[in-house]
Amino acid sequence: MIEFIVSHDGENWIARNDVLYAEAPTLGRLDNELKKLLKEKGCLEKGKKLEIFMAFDNSTIPMWMRQYSQHYFNRIIQVEY
Repeated sequence: MIEFIVSHDGENWIARNDVLYAEAPTLGRLDNELKKLLKEKGCLEKGKKLEIFMAFDNSTIPMWMRQYSQHYFNRIIQVEY
């Protein structure tokens, strides 16, 4: 499983970790960008499946609201080549 932090900058969804970065205007397109990126970097091999965990960056939520939302959303997707 590869982990990313996901956030939104007002225009695009952004997924990042210490090594990889992808962005797209919709979550569906972000998933596609991640799949493409992982293939390019050799993390996703032909005939293999890979789970991607995306944790929402809670620091983008105003401090006063964080007590009401332990997480905005987290997501797990599976990609295959």
